[in-house]
Amino acid sequence: MKKKFIYSILLTLLSLQAMAQLKISGKVTSAQDNSPLPAVSIRIKGTSTGTVTDANGNYSITASNANAVLVFTYTGFAAQEVSVAGRSTVNVQLKETASNLNEVVVIGYGTAKKSDLTGAVTTIKAEQLLDKPVPNLTQALQGKVAGVDVSVNSNAPGAGAKVRIRGIGSINSNIDPVYVVDGVVGVDPNSINPNDIASIEVLKDASSTAIYGVRGANGIIMVTTKRGKKGPATISYDANGNVSELYRHVPTLNSKEFVDIYNQSFANGSKFDPTGATQTPAKALNHTNFPLLFDTNNNPIYDTNWEKETYKPSFSQSHQLNIQGGSEKSVYSLSLGYLNQHGLTPTSAFKRYSIKMTMDNDVKDWLRIGGSINLISSRQRLVTDGNGSLNVPRAVSEEVPIVPIKYPNGTYAGNFDIAGLEGAPNPIQIANERYTLNNNMQMLGNVYFQFKISSELDFKTDFGYNLSSQKNNFYSSLALQHLSADQGGVANINAYQNYFWQTENYLTWNKKLNDHQRFTALAGVSFNRNGYERVRSETQNFIDDFFQYHYQQAGSVKSANESQDEKNSLESFYGRISYNIDEKYLFTATGRYDGTSRVAAKNQFSFFPSVGAAWRVSQEDFLKNSKSISNLKIRASYGILGNQEIGNYRSLPQYGTGQTVLSNSAQISLLPSYLGNPDLKWERTKMVDGGIELGLFGDRVNLNADFYIKNTSDLLLQTPIPWTAGFTTANVYKNVGSVRNTGIELALNTVNVRTSDFEWTTNFIFASNKNKVTKLNDNGADIFPGPNFLGQNYVIRVGQPLGSFYGMTRVGTYSDSPADIAEAAKHGLKAGDRKYIYNADGSNYYSIIGRAYPKWTGTFSSSFRYKHWDFSFDIRFVEGVNTAANFKHSSEDRQTISNSLATVLNGWTPNNQNTMISQVRNYKYAQDSHFDTWWVEDGSFIRGQNFILGYTFPTAMLQRVHMSRLRIYASVQNLFVITKYTGYDPEVDTFNSSYGSNQAFSQNIDFFANPRPRIWNLGVQVGF
Repeated sequence: MKKKFIYSILLTLLSLQAMAQLKISGKVTSAQDNSPLPAVSIRIKGTSTGTVTDANGNYSITASNANAVLVFTYTGFAAQEVSVAGRSTVNVQLKETASNLNEVVVIGYGTAKKSDLTGAVTTIKAEQLLDKPVPNLTQALQGKVAGVDVSVNSNAPGAGAKVRIRGIGSINSNIDPVYVVDGVVGVDPNSINPNDIASIEVLKDASSTAIYGVRGANGIIMVTTKRGKKGPATISYDANGNVSELYRHVPTLNSKEFVDIYNQSFANGSKFDPTGATQTPAKALNHTNFPLLFDTNNNPIYDTNWEKETYKPSFSQSHQLNIQGGSEKSVYSLSLGYLNQHGLTPTSAFKRYSIKMTMDNDVKDWLRIGGSINLISSRQRLVTDGNGSLNVPRAVSEEVPIVPIKYPNGTYAGNFDIAGLEGAPNPIQIANERYTLNNNMQMLGNVYFQFKISSELDFKTDFGYNLSSQKNNFYSSLALQHLSADQGGVANINAYQNYFWQTENYLTWNKKLNDHQRFTALAGVSFNRNGYERVRSETQNFIDDFFQYHYQQAGSVKSANESQDEKNSLESFYGRISYNIDEKYLFTATGRYDGTSRVAAKNQFSFFPSVGAAWRVSQEDFLKNSKSISNLKIRASYGILGNQEIGNYRSLPQYGTGQTVLSNSAQISLLPSYLGNPDLKWERTKMVDGGIELGLFGDRVNLNADFYIKNTSDLLLQTPIPWTAGFTTANVYKNVGSVRNTGIELALNTVNVRTSDFEWTTNFIFASNKNKVTKLNDNGADIFPGPNFLGQNYVIRVGQPLGSFYGMTRVGTYSDSPADIAEAAKHGLKAGDRKYIYNADGSNYYSIIGRAYPKWTGTFSSSFRYKHWDFSFDIRFVEGVNTAANFKHSSEDRQTISNSLATVLNGWTPNNQNTMISQVRNYKYAQDSHFDTWWVEDGSFIRGQNFILGYTFPTAMLQRVHMSRLRIYASVQNLFVITKYTGYDPEVDTFNSSYGSNQAFSQNIDFFANPRPRIWNLGVQVGF
């Protein structure tokens, strides 16, 4: 009996003990923006029991006492103690301290604290990104991140920018960074509404990018869009309207000057061709021959300033509506966007509609489901096409001023009305009667399932997709002389169906080993498929312009009927482990094993590893209590990255079709089109990075500095092969050499003054990159990659940087001194011709005469706040770079067939011999025109990038009308540019109009670019 009694007592005590065990779970978020905080340390006060939050801020812990107290600690946030009070769910919001080390940074397949990073990662928040009205993400990035060079080369509405991270490491491969939008890889950044972006992380070194393996060599840009937040629904509305205007000018000859130069040019004919060529125009410029253009005194009736008539101020507008909200279990967001942008060029425009929805739901304690869908519809009207064609910018410079836009009878006037001139239509007619409509419909998003296997282990499976349908409609009127009149008008349609899908499946293990050590391990597998289909049709010879592209059957000549489809795939296995000792010593190891279909079968798979380490010196005892040094971290990384962006099927021989005549009829023939390279492999980049992060005086001063060495081997080049080989494509991709990029990056942020009424902050970024070709096959022989304009414009040479301009050296013009006349005669030239440096044997001397990429770039920004007023500005510097003004050939060297630049007024004459511009003459009397140092100008500049003045209404006033925020602001972009360049803008690329393509070295070659406008903007931001 006694034994039974004791046994019963023991059972009761054990059951009470079991009943006292309480499982507690919850989520830890930031009090500032409700974002989840990973790796927060949680312990039960007075015990050794503890855990950490997972990547989404969730945790689970078991307490033996219903009244236990939980202690939450996280670097950069104030520690917080919370009594359980018998609850099974305890959610906590931590408040930030002065340090920004707590900042949660998005990295590949997860997030991390900024203080835990061993790699070079820069974060840009939405408010920093959207401080100016821009149509896309790439333009918004300009001047924001050290080491990220953004060139806005095209000023057509809706056009994107070129983005280069840490220099150029390729020849014919794509060198754009990879954009990852909410986990979906390879998204075109110009399709995304920038107002939907919450933050951007730029991953620059191997430690941060190796998780993307063969796609990491050019850097990774992680884009996180806005999602739902717990709490009552919030509504925000942003709108702006802006006016663009021409603010730089490229003067051309007015009517009087044109007639004088025209007549002088023919008068000089006897000097340059004394053997009898026609030395008078087909028809003299006078009233008798051109009564509609000259009065009875033979003076021009019209003096048309084509620049002024073409580039008119234009109005654009943007509107954005965001709704965010949610409960404890489910959050949602909805955004609607509208952009209507117009360019300086008549009829050029870009319109975009977007709608984005997100949903995240805690279905169970162990299961979270969510996803997003983003629908984007856009239409771009391009009126400037072709490189060197008779397009609008070229017509602005070449159209003669003596003709009007239209004659009194309503017909268009143009150069073609004057015999002997190059018959370009005038730019207004081209803009109205020649265009391309790029119509795009895109659906982008993902669906994910996240399983909480345990308090430490998560599994996430994510399916991402990007589907787009694009239809490009082109029409050129039958009235456009020398463009489409000879064909009777031209209409074509290109239609594309593009698809991309990916599936990502990965485990994340957050483990706290003890009070001194913790780690995060990641392991995953990925599959994706990318492909497109294209059809094209073209018709010519219309009876009038009524049908245009809408009804191609109206054209009697069917000139094209094509179709094509391609696809590629990538499968990958990846892993990463991050190890933290005492918040002082940080280690990261990453590896990815990629297999791609784009290279030869025997080279398809490769492993891309990286390692990184960091020492948080400020956490050491000798600095922990320092009053001046609030943060000091030294980090280093090394890794190997890849680049597969060369197009599909480049390793395989290919066939195409042609036409031949058999039995007096046209027959389709099968022809070898591409040789293929069975040894083709991807480019590999080895990168070393060293960095220091320094915070002073409670992080009032923050300095980030990086030094890197980036070696890329197995460069891919479209190598020419003889046409006699019989292939319709006379090149083949080969791995040809190596290139090295070395550079430094600095970012300095300071809080100069901070009081309740006044705040002043400054930001300065600086980057310098040195690029050098270290090896080329074929004994280091020079490679000329194009583009070719009156000869080779670029050279790839061992010991020199990629992007080296290659041409002749002009030293002036030959005088009429006996010595100069004799010297000119050796080259078949005369006094008044250009004077060049020649080789000893008299042949043309070519050398490197400039560089297309800058030695250093920088941006200085400053922000001021006084009570409810705010003012900020950005000034951008680009130095040590050249821009090739190739348009000088057509507008300085070709008198009597078109108008000329006003600079020809400084051409050689017997009384003006100290000049770089040759004597004017009839175009038939050959100008010795070469790509040379007179065209390759200093392209350095200082740009007043953005200036903003705003006013935020007091909260107390707004509460009366149930508003949470109201801010109005005015801004101006491109307020000024200080440069020696004589074109519209030194930042330009007219030989490469497509986004990011690197088919040739075309950066900073200007052959009649659209001018960059100054933009005056008014905006409002409203919150409810």
